[in-house]
Amino acid sequence: MGKHHDDNRRAKVIAGAIGLVAVAITASTFTASQAAPEQRADPARATETLREKASVPGTAWAVNPATNEVLVTADSTVTGAKWDNLVSTVNSMGSGVKLQRTAGTFRLFAEGGDAIFAGNNRCSLGFNVVTNDNRPAILTAGHCTAAGRQFSLTPGGRAAATVARSTFPGAGDFALLTYNNRDTAAPSEVDTGNGRKVRIQRAAEARVGTQVQRMGSTTGLRAGRVTGLNATVNYPEGRVTGLIQTTVCAEGGDSGGPMFTANGNAIGLTSGGSGDCRQGGVTFFQPVTRALAAVGARIP
Repeated sequence: MGKHHDDNRRAKVIAGAIGLVAVAITASTFTASQAAPEQRADPARATETLREKASVPGTAWAVNPATNEVLVTADSTVTGAKWDNLVSTVNSMGSGVKLQRTAGTFRLFAEGGDAIFAGNNRCSLGFNVVTNDNRPAILTAGHCTAAGRQFSLTPGGRAAATVARSTFPGAGDFALLTYNNRDTAAPSEVDTGNGRKVRIQRAAEARVGTQVQRMGSTTGLRAGRVTGLNATVNYPEGRVTGLIQTTVCAEGGDSGGPMFTANGNAIGLTSGGSGDCRQGGVTFFQPVTRALAAVGARIP
């Protein structure tokens, strides 16, 4: 469980967490394609081949547009014939496709901080937004809504927001919750703790190499960089596509929370993974720009 911030602050940015995806990478277990350099794989064709031949829970892949490389990641559950098939598939696609083994297991977490509650389940939210019909709302991870349609700000409290749209699994991991009170004060800010806030100015696309920050209820404020785009993650609950891969660590309870830049760009929503902030890891995020377009909302 994460450390809560001041309970008296308004429900402005409910930053933080359900679902997450951190992955502790073991460099010594890194494997690369053995194919000849001249047989360089096309990223689009490579990801389609992976979807057809290697879509088992515990695998993920992402693209680096700057280098046209595809990085494939397998967690500790991919063993035996599944691992052999993955290695064979990667090695058949030519150079430009790399495979790495990770510790831990890709998974989702149903807890959080700066919390909202659906029944006995807790989840934190990412960014305050405004819908196209000018209703204040919250953008968070889609898997948060598996717990229910009505969310309160305290355990067993009065419902404060209602699920309007939700996607998970499939083409993303995002949800829109509209505040039940249309007059709710919901400024576009992320509370990073210790009285500090980051004003969110706009939604922006992720770029490989961008330095980012993530706020979560369990591990608080963490930093890292973007390492891949258009990532596919095969969770036990189903496949999710179109995510951002990063080096930011995360733990249970951090999911659903905001990923942003120091100058106020909203970049992503924590989705899921494996690992922790002691060993380090990989975390996948839902792009904010795509979520906003899908649900019909904007950063205020």
